[in-house]
Amino acid sequence: MKEYISIRREIVVKRVPIYAFDKIDGSQIRAEWSRKNGFYKFGTRGQLIGLDDKIWGEGARLVVSKYGNNLNEVFRKERYQSAVCFFEFYGKNSFAGRHQEEEHDVILFDIAPYKKGILPPKEFVDLTEGIDRVRLLYHGNANEPFVELVKNRTLEGMTFEGVVCKSNEMEGYGIPLMFKIKSNDWLNKLKGYCNGNEELFRKLV
Repeated sequence: MKEYISIRREIVVKRVPIYAFDKIDGSQIRAEWSRKNGFYKFGTRGQLIGLDDKIWGEGARLVVSKYGNNLNEVFRKERYQSAVCFFEFYGKNSFAGRHQEEEHDVILFDIAPYKKGILPPKEFVDLTEGIDRVRLLYHGNANEPFVELVKNRTLEGMTFEGVVCKSNEMEGYGIPLMFKIKSNDWLNKLKGYCNGNEELFRKLV
Protein backbone atom coordinates (compact mmCIF):
# COMPACT_ATOMS: atom_id res chain seq x y z
CA MET A 1 0.00 0.00 0.00
CA LYS A 2 1.24 3.47 -0.90
CA GLU A 3 3.05 5.29 1.90
CA TYR A 4 2.80 9.02 2.52
CA ILE A 5 5.80 11.22 1.87
CA SER A 6 7.78 13.04 4.54
CA ILE A 7 6.77 16.70 4.29
CA ARG A 8 9.61 19.21 4.29
CA ARG A 9 9.81 21.99 6.87
CA GLU A 10 11.67 24.36 4.56
CA ILE A 11 9.23 27.07 3.50
CA VAL A 12 9.16 27.32 -0.29
CA VAL A 13 8.61 30.96 -1.15
CA LYS A 14 7.67 31.16 -4.80
CA ARG A 15 5.28 33.24 -6.82
CA VAL A 16 3.05 30.19 -6.93
CA PRO A 17 -0.12 30.22 -4.82
CA ILE A 18 -0.39 27.60 -2.09
CA TYR A 19 -3.35 26.02 -0.36
CA ALA A 20 -2.82 25.95 3.42
CA PHE A 21 -4.72 23.23 5.28
CA ASP A 22 -5.10 22.96 9.04
CA LYS A 23 -2.64 20.41 10.47
CA ILE A 24 -4.43 18.18 12.94
CA ASP A 25 -2.22 16.84 15.74
CA GLY A 26 -2.64 13.08 15.60
CA SER A 27 -1.40 9.88 13.95
CA GLN A 28 -1.71 8.85 10.34
CA ILE A 29 -4.08 6.09 9.27
CA ARG A 30 -4.04 5.07 5.62
CA ALA A 31 -6.72 3.00 3.97
CA GLU A 32 -6.83 1.38 0.54
CA TRP A 33 -10.11 1.36 -1.37
CA SER A 34 -11.05 -0.74 -4.38
CA ARG A 35 -14.18 -0.78 -6.52
CA LYS A 36 -14.70 -4.43 -5.66
CA ASN A 37 -13.99 -4.41 -1.90
CA GLY A 38 -14.43 -0.84 -0.64
CA PHE A 39 -11.96 -0.04 2.15
CA TYR A 40 -10.18 -3.33 2.69
CA LYS A 41 -6.55 -2.66 3.67
CA PHE A 42 -5.29 -0.40 6.46
CA GLY A 43 -2.06 0.88 7.91
CA THR A 44 -0.34 3.44 10.05
CA ARG A 45 2.49 5.48 8.54
CA GLY A 46 4.89 2.56 8.82
CA GLN A 47 2.98 -0.71 9.19
CA LEU A 48 -0.11 -2.56 8.03
CA ILE A 49 -2.89 -3.10 10.56
CA GLY A 50 -6.20 -4.90 10.80
CA LEU A 51 -9.58 -3.74 12.01
CA ASP A 52 -8.95 -5.78 15.17
CA ASP A 53 -5.54 -4.27 15.93
CA LYS A 54 -5.43 -3.56 19.69
CA ILE A 55 -3.84 -0.12 19.31
CA TRP A 56 -4.76 1.23 15.86
CA GLY A 57 -7.81 -0.81 14.95
CA GLU A 58 -10.04 1.93 16.34
CA GLY A 59 -8.75 4.33 13.68
CA ALA A 60 -9.33 1.83 10.88
CA ARG A 61 -12.87 1.14 12.09
CA LEU A 62 -13.59 4.88 12.25
CA VAL A 63 -12.48 5.23 8.62
CA VAL A 64 -14.98 2.56 7.53
CA SER A 65 -17.89 3.89 9.57
CA LYS A 66 -17.33 7.56 8.78
CA TYR A 67 -16.16 7.46 5.16
CA GLY A 68 -17.07 4.04 3.77
CA ASN A 69 -20.26 5.18 2.07
CA ASN A 70 -19.53 8.73 0.91
CA LEU A 71 -16.04 8.11 -0.48
CA ASN A 72 -17.27 4.94 -2.16
CA GLU A 73 -19.90 7.05 -3.92
CA VAL A 74 -17.37 9.70 -4.97
CA PHE A 75 -14.80 7.19 -6.24
CA ARG A 76 -17.36 5.25 -8.24
CA LYS A 77 -18.63 8.46 -9.78
CA GLU A 78 -15.03 9.33 -10.77
CA ARG A 79 -14.59 5.78 -12.11
CA TYR A 80 -11.63 5.05 -9.87
CA GLN A 81 -10.58 1.43 -9.73
CA SER A 82 -8.60 1.91 -6.52
CA ALA A 83 -7.17 4.63 -4.29
CA VAL A 84 -5.28 5.10 -1.04
CA CYS A 85 -6.76 7.64 1.37
CA PHE A 86 -4.86 9.28 4.19
CA PHE A 87 -6.50 10.25 7.49
CA GLU A 88 -5.45 11.78 10.79
CA PHE A 89 -6.51 9.86 13.91
CA TYR A 90 -6.82 12.17 16.90
CA GLY A 91 -8.55 13.12 20.13
CA LYS A 92 -8.99 16.33 22.07
CA ASN A 93 -5.81 15.70 24.07
CA SER A 94 -3.66 14.04 21.40
CA PHE A 95 -0.18 15.50 21.12
CA ALA A 96 2.81 14.61 18.93
CA GLY A 97 1.34 11.24 17.99
CA ARG A 98 0.51 10.31 21.59
CA HIS A 99 -3.12 9.65 22.50
CA GLN A 100 -5.20 9.51 25.66
CA GLU A 101 -8.09 7.21 26.61
CA GLU A 102 -10.86 9.44 25.28
CA GLU A 103 -13.16 9.79 22.30
CA HIS A 104 -11.28 9.81 18.99
CA ASP A 105 -12.07 10.75 15.43
CA VAL A 106 -10.48 10.53 11.98
CA ILE A 107 -10.36 13.18 9.28
CA LEU A 108 -9.37 12.91 5.63
CA PHE A 109 -6.33 14.91 4.48
CA ASP A 110 -5.22 13.41 1.14
CA ILE A 111 -6.15 10.98 -1.62
CA ALA A 112 -3.89 9.06 -3.99
CA PRO A 113 -5.83 7.47 -6.88
CA TYR A 114 -4.21 4.45 -8.52
CA LYS A 115 -1.34 5.50 -10.82
CA LYS A 116 -2.02 9.22 -10.26
CA GLY A 117 0.08 10.07 -7.22
CA ILE A 118 -1.35 12.42 -4.61
CA LEU A 119 -4.12 14.71 -5.84
CA PRO A 120 -3.20 18.39 -6.36
CA PRO A 121 -4.86 20.53 -3.68
CA LYS A 122 -7.49 22.15 -5.91
CA GLU A 123 -8.57 18.77 -7.25
CA PHE A 124 -8.67 17.40 -3.70
CA VAL A 125 -10.84 20.30 -2.51
CA ASP A 126 -13.22 19.98 -5.46
CA LEU A 127 -13.47 16.19 -5.17
CA THR A 128 -14.25 16.23 -1.44
CA GLU A 129 -16.85 18.99 -1.45
CA GLY A 130 -19.40 18.16 1.24
CA ILE A 131 -17.16 15.53 2.86
CA ASP A 132 -15.45 16.05 6.21
CA ARG A 133 -11.79 16.82 5.50
CA VAL A 134 -9.06 19.02 6.92
CA ARG A 135 -10.05 22.67 6.65
CA LEU A 136 -8.65 24.86 3.90
CA LEU A 137 -7.55 28.00 5.74
CA TYR A 138 -5.73 30.07 3.14
CA HIS A 139 -5.08 30.33 -0.58
CA GLY A 140 -2.36 32.68 -1.76
CA ASN A 141 1.38 33.24 -1.62
CA ALA A 142 3.45 31.90 1.27
CA ASN A 143 4.68 35.39 2.13
CA GLU A 144 6.06 36.64 5.43
CA PRO A 145 2.74 37.97 6.82
CA PHE A 146 1.10 34.58 6.22
CA VAL A 147 3.99 32.70 7.84
CA GLU A 148 3.81 34.95 10.90
CA LEU A 149 0.06 34.34 11.22
CA VAL A 150 0.72 30.61 11.38
CA LYS A 151 3.64 30.84 13.79
CA ASN A 152 1.69 33.12 16.12
CA ARG A 153 -1.51 31.02 15.86
CA THR A 154 -3.50 33.97 14.58
CA LEU A 155 -4.48 32.47 11.23
CA GLU A 156 -8.27 32.25 11.34
CA GLY A 157 -9.57 28.72 11.87
CA MET A 158 -6.18 27.17 12.65
CA THR A 159 -5.94 24.69 15.51
CA PHE A 160 -2.82 24.17 17.61
CA GLU A 161 -0.11 22.52 15.53
CA GLY A 162 0.13 24.55 12.32
CA VAL A 163 -0.57 24.10 8.61
CA VAL A 164 0.40 21.98 5.63
CA CYS A 165 0.90 24.01 2.46
CA LYS A 166 0.40 22.46 -0.97
CA SER A 167 0.76 23.84 -4.46
CA ASN A 168 -0.83 22.69 -7.70
CA GLU A 169 2.74 22.68 -9.02
CA MET A 170 3.76 19.03 -9.09
CA GLU A 171 7.16 17.67 -8.16
CA GLY A 172 8.48 14.27 -9.17
CA TYR A 173 6.43 11.06 -8.94
CA GLY A 174 3.09 12.86 -9.00
CA ILE A 175 3.53 14.65 -5.66
CA PRO A 176 2.40 18.26 -5.16
CA LEU A 177 4.98 20.70 -3.87
CA MET A 178 4.41 20.60 -0.08
CA PHE A 179 5.80 22.01 3.14
CA LYS A 180 4.60 22.40 6.72
CA ILE A 181 4.73 25.30 9.15
CA LYS A 182 4.40 24.70 12.91
CA SER A 183 3.15 27.22 15.45
CA ASN A 184 5.60 28.54 18.02
CA ASP A 185 3.31 27.37 20.83
CA TRP A 186 3.30 23.81 19.52
CA LEU A 187 7.09 23.79 19.12
CA ASN A 188 7.56 25.11 22.65
CA LYS A 189 5.24 22.45 24.04
CA LEU A 190 7.20 19.80 22.15
CA LYS A 191 10.48 21.08 23.58
CA GLY A 192 9.05 20.70 27.08
CA TYR A 193 7.76 17.23 26.25
CA CYS A 194 11.16 16.13 24.93
CA ASN A 195 12.96 17.60 27.97
CA GLY A 196 16.25 18.22 26.16
CA ASN A 197 16.21 15.05 24.05
CA GLU A 198 17.19 16.59 20.72
CA GLU A 199 16.94 13.31 18.82
CA LEU A 200 13.34 12.82 19.95
CA PHE A 201 12.53 16.45 19.15
CA ARG A 202 13.83 16.10 15.58
CA LYS A 203 11.88 12.88 15.15
CA LEU A 204 8.57 14.36 16.30
CA VAL A 205 8.78 17.80 14.75
